[in-house]
Amino acid sequence: MAEHFNIIQEFIEKENRKAQGWLNEDYDHLGRQFRRRGIEIESLTALAQKFQVAVPSWGVGTGGTRFARFPGQGEPRDIYEKLEDCSTINQLVRSTSAVSLHIPWDKPEDPSCLKEFAGSRGLHFDAMNSNTFQDQTGQSLSYKFGSLTHPDRSVREQAIAHNVECIEIGRTLGSKAHTVWIGDGGNFPGQHHFRRALERYLESMGEIYEALPDDWRVFIEHKLYEPAFYSTVINDWGISYYCASQLGPKAQCLVDLGHHAPNVNIEMIVARLIQFGKLAGFHFNDSKYGDDDLDAGSIKPFQLFLIFNELVDAEVEGVADFSPAYMLDQSHNVTDPIESLMLSAVELTRSYVQAHLVDRNALREAQEKCDAIGALAALKQAYTTDVAPIIAMARGRANGAIDPLAAYRASGYRNHKAKERPASVGISAGIV
Repeated sequence: MAEHFNIIQEFIEKENRKAQGWLNEDYDHLGRQFRRRGIEIESLTALAQKFQVAVPSWGVGTGGTRFARFPGQGEPRDIYEKLEDCSTINQLVRSTSAVSLHIPWDKPEDPSCLKEFAGSRGLHFDAMNSNTFQDQTGQSLSYKFGSLTHPDRSVREQAIAHNVECIEIGRTLGSKAHTVWIGDGGNFPGQHHFRRALERYLESMGEIYEALPDDWRVFIEHKLYEPAFYSTVINDWGISYYCASQLGPKAQCLVDLGHHAPNVNIEMIVARLIQFGKLAGFHFNDSKYGDDDLDAGSIKPFQLFLIFNELVDAEVEGVADFSPAYMLDQSHNVTDPIESLMLSAVELTRSYVQAHLVDRNALREAQEKCDAIGALAALKQAYTTDVAPIIAMARGRANGAIDPLAAYRASGYRNHKAKERPASVGISAGIV
């Protein structure tokens, strides 16, 4: 492979020296504030350094809408170039060392080679993702009217075989989970028999479940609508929970923040799945109207904090078998995908640290006294605390960038890639 431009560590250190003075000042000031509240800032910085979220292989490409796609400069043309971009994100923010791979968009010719390539860049592989919501080149049977729930058994067998193939690729790559999202559903009343469709889904998923290695999990992802707008087979968290319960202990429910009806209380869904022992993890993004797949924290940052409040509450309590997988799932139509993914990773770390600032004794006391304002105040005190110096210090100590956006832009990375990667037609991108 030809030599490609990379941001070198010396450049990051040079950029950090410009910001280290004001960061130390802000960090010390925040530390004094915390000491008055009985909080040790170093413990929060350690938590920030440990926080990790996976990036999606498809997320570093330019997304699109039903109407158009506008390619970006220097976007990656294959999985190896995608991993270059994923590595750059992690190099700057130090919280995205895992990559979630999508098959067949990013199917490797040699999984062992890909694993070695990723490892040489400090990356490893998170959950695998199958695709039976599109027809692929050379595919013998169409998913136009469904995949795992199609009335034709031969179509279902094709979709099952694809998912099993994803698991086998994942075993070589070192993954430990497989995510299944289907677009199956109907656009017209009467198109589907609701009960039979769900029965076929469980039958198909049962075969996929049997193919899982003993130490793997399968994540069931629900979606209210799209591409089926009248009815969707796995349409909400309740159906997801039912299916996961029917399949067995290795099956859990994935929460994508855009896959709910408007104004649904997502944090309560998270709490319920934690309580039932079925929370698989998250596809983090943000939403204004529907499944917008906007940057995390760009529209509803307080909701993101409230979700992490439930997650941290379970973490602090030591809830049994609590091990949620975190991944970003965004479609970058008008932004540089690297910038969006970096800033989203920062926003997740921000919410995670803020949630650790909640005075849980005060919150519980307010709840037990039915003090609604007192409870809200306990949450708001944490949410309104600016923890930017903590997460910047955590990045700097991990050899990342104190200001990742400024460092990325100063490096000229995108312009270098525009020269290395001439535009090509048919670059894979999408939303799952």
